[in-house]
Amino acid sequence: MKKVILSALLLAPMALMAQSDFTLKGAAKSVANGKKIYLVYAENGQRLTDSAIVSNGSFEFKGKVTSPVMGNLFNNVNPYKKGANTRNMDYTALYIEPGNITINSADSLKSSVAGGSPVNIDNAKLNALLKPFTEKEKALNEEYAKFTKEQKEDDAVMDAFMEKYNAVRDQKTPVYLSFVKSNPQSYISLVQLGALASNDKVVGEVEKLYAALSPELKATKTGQSIPKTIEATKKTAVGVMAMDFAQNDPNGKAVKLSDFKGKYVLIDFWASWCGPCRQENPNVVEAFAKFKDKNFTILGVSLDGGNTKTTKEQWLKAVEDDKLTWTHVSDMQGWANEVSTAWGIRGIPANFLVDPSGKIIAKDLRGGALHKKLAEVLDKKTK
Repeated sequence: MKKVILSALLLAPMALMAQSDFTLKGAAKSVANGKKIYLVYAENGQRLTDSAIVSNGSFEFKGKVTSPVMGNLFNNVNPYKKGANTRNMDYTALYIEPGNITINSADSLKSSVAGGSPVNIDNAKLNALLKPFTEKEKALNEEYAKFTKEQKEDDAVMDAFMEKYNAVRDQKTPVYLSFVKSNPQSYISLVQLGALASNDKVVGEVEKLYAALSPELKATKTGQSIPKTIEATKKTAVGVMAMDFAQNDPNGKAVKLSDFKGKYVLIDFWASWCGPCRQENPNVVEAFAKFKDKNFTILGVSLDGGNTKTTKEQWLKAVEDDKLTWTHVSDMQGWANEVSTAWGIRGIPANFLVDPSGKIIAKDLRGGALHKKLAEVLDKKTK
């Protein structure tokens, strides 16, 4: 089993410490002998890919990690190899952590269950609690897959669909919070609080649950970052005054958010390398064209450069190609962008709608929801 370092992907979520051995033993009776299983995970900021040959329905991996990290197993395809066929992949996610890990697959990797190690056992418990909701999400995904091109481009159809999807997502939140409350020493609780810390609807409860976590979890890198995320979420909640910031435009001129005071401003966090951002851009362009003459503008903040390894030229080419004809700024520091860090951005695309007084009145507006909100606040102003 030859291990190959491919590229930087994610920072390890725990504090740096000595590496320890892990063994992953898998049972995959549905996979033919001689087929390869690929394991991909991150360690110390580097993406690692390993492979194992299936023999008599079994496979095994061995390695070293400093702490629990998320990994993926792929059936007979390395998705990171150039030209790989990634359609209809059979894969599963699990945690790679020091100790002995097991994974049992009855008919496919996708339906397998990881266990053996504490984090994977806890993750399986949480997944069992979430199953009624994940089944609903699966059904909704199958419903979407059957949509025609016309349905996908119909705002009314998509708004109704997203309302159903978001309702199921919101139903999962109390399950996460209840699990964390019952398992304050679990690494899975740490992971879930990290994800929920940017949700301004539950940030108060997240703060209380974080206080009850074990000292060991709080001392990890993720544990140390959560209070910062909580603070950023409070400062960027709907109803609070937006934090001012300054960043340079492509010509090196400093642009402040406060320069736009008196207008409705959509602060749009995106990047040239971000597929979902580029997919959403036509919708943002349409909204800009529709409302730009109604005291509305957009301020784009790009997370290009830095650890994303994209260049200024790539950023500006994306601006030109996508016809983003509004003001753009970036410090070319990628995920370390000073503004996005202060605003608690953990995923893009992300946006905030600020009113003429500087107050945040909406966030994360996509698709038809962006047009609906802008019409709500701007059309009534012009009547």
